[in-house]
Amino acid sequence: MLKTLDQALKILLKFTKEKPSWGVRELARDTDTNEANIYRILATLEANRFLVKDPETKKYYLGIRLWELGVTMQHSLHVGDLLKPVMQRLMEETGESVFLTSLVDGEGLTLEVLEPDHSVKFSVSIGSRAPLYVGASYRTMLAFLPEEEVERLIGGELVRYTSKTLVDSSAIRRDLATIRDKGWGRSDGEYTPDVVALAVPLFGYGGQIAGSLTVSGPTYRLPDSKIDRIVDALLRAKAEMNDLLLTYRIDLSRYFK
Repeated sequence: MLKTLDQALKILLKFTKEKPSWGVRELARDTDTNEANIYRILATLEANRFLVKDPETKKYYLGIRLWELGVTMQHSLHVGDLLKPVMQRLMEETGESVFLTSLVDGEGLTLEVLEPDHSVKFSVSIGSRAPLYVGASYRTMLAFLPEEEVERLIGGELVRYTSKTLVDSSAIRRDLATIRDKGWGRSDGEYTPDVVALAVPLFGYGGQIAGSLTVSGPTYRLPDSKIDRIVDALLRAKAEMNDLLLTYRIDLSRYFK
C-alpha cells in the first residue's frame, strides 16, 4: 500500500456534511500527523482540484473534481451492483428465496430473484407483475400509498389467485394497518399455494414508498418458530438497502437500465 496515497484518501474522507471544512493545524491534530505532511497533501489535492482553499479563512473545502467524479459514477451506476449483495447476504442468512419488488404504475414489478439451490421454484419471476392487494410483497407497498390510491386499487372486484387470497376490502384494510404498525407484512399461500412470504417496505429519496424486500419459502420450512428470526434479518437488510437508496438517490424503476 502506498502510504502517502492512503493518508491522502483518509484525509479526503474527513470532509463530511457535519464537518465540511478543515484547517491545516486542526487536521494535523485530529489525525495526529505532522503539519508539514498535512500541508503537502492538502496542497497537492488543491492543485488537482479535489480541494479548494478559502483565501480568507485558509480552510479547505471539497473541490469540483470530486463532484465531477460523482456525476460520472452516477451515470455509470448499475443499481443491481449495489443492491444484489444485500439480497445475497439475506438469502444466505435465511436459507430461503429473496425477492426485490418495485412499485410501478400501481402494480408490483419483480426486479430481482435470488433462490438457494434447495429452493422450490416460484411462479414469480423477474419482470412479472402482480396487483398490490395480493400477498405480503405487494401489500407491504400498498400500505404506504395515499388513502385515495389504496381505495382505488381495492375498491373493485379483486381476483382470487388461491383459496387464501385476501379479496375482502375490509380484511385488506385491517392487514394494511397491521403492516404500518409492525413495519413488515406476512402472507400464507395467497399468491402461490403453500408458500409463506415475509416482506418489508423500501423507501426512496423523499420518503415515498419505492418497493419491498421479501423472504419467501414453503410452509413446512417456515413454521411460526422461525418467523421472528427471519423478520430480524429482513429488517437489518431493509436498513442497509434503504441507506443505499437514499445515499445514491436510487430510482428502482431504473433497475433494468
